[in-house]
Amino acid sequence: MFGKRGQPSTPPAGPDLQPNGPAWLRSPVGLGKAVAVLLGLVVAGDLFALYAGVTMYDVMGSFAYDGVPYAAYGTVQRDAAHADSLYAAAGYIQTAALLVTAVVYLVWFQRVRVNAEVFDPFGHTMKRGWTAWGWFVPVVSLWFPRRITLDIWDASIPVGTRASHGLVNAWWTLWLVALFTSRNDYGTFSRADTAETIRLAVGEALFSDAADLAAAVLAIFVVLRLTRMQDKKALQGPVSVGV
Repeated sequence: MFGKRGQPSTPPAGPDLQPNGPAWLRSPVGLGKAVAVLLGLVVAGDLFALYAGVTMYDVMGSFAYDGVPYAAYGTVQRDAAHADSLYAAAGYIQTAALLVTAVVYLVWFQRVRVNAEVFDPFGHTMKRGWTAWGWFVPVVSLWFPRRITLDIWDASIPVGTRASHGLVNAWWTLWLVALFTSRNDYGTFSRADTAETIRLAVGEALFSDAADLAAAVLAIFVVLRLTRMQDKKALQGPVSVGV
């Protein structure tokens, strides 16, 4: 059970009994709620990016395909400048929301990993250090975080309950889709030099933003579900730390 002010309720066992080092329970509830709120900001940023993208897409369509009468050219130019401002602002908002969320998420992720080591010291295929580094090392970042999450998930299932991997797998799939499509649309946009190619790049970005929004929504459910599972399992009684 979690102690007051985040203190361990069960003394950590000796390092010889812990394959990943000493581990002790600390409540993930506050951090889990904070991550969920910040992921909500990511969702809001993605929604704004979708709005900005649709605006840019429509304006570029006017230039590329509809033709602009001379009398309306000034209006369309102003619309284009407005769309460009919106699109740039959306990029800044998304980046800021992602960076702040990532920091708090990693703190939460580290905490639930250590808690999971208390629940099951030997049920983890990755060393504790990969909990953070696994997100940043090229190539392995495509599967290490998912594997670590599943190990935490399995160790945190309360006694007498079941929890499939479906939610985690759906979240990770959408995260990878958003990751790869965002890299692709960035390259397309950087090469765009006409209204038609800009519109094509924005269309790809809209798909990426939609995937990112869906991944963020599922991430909220993953964080809240895992946090609740750990809280419930801790409340079921004292946990033997070393065996």
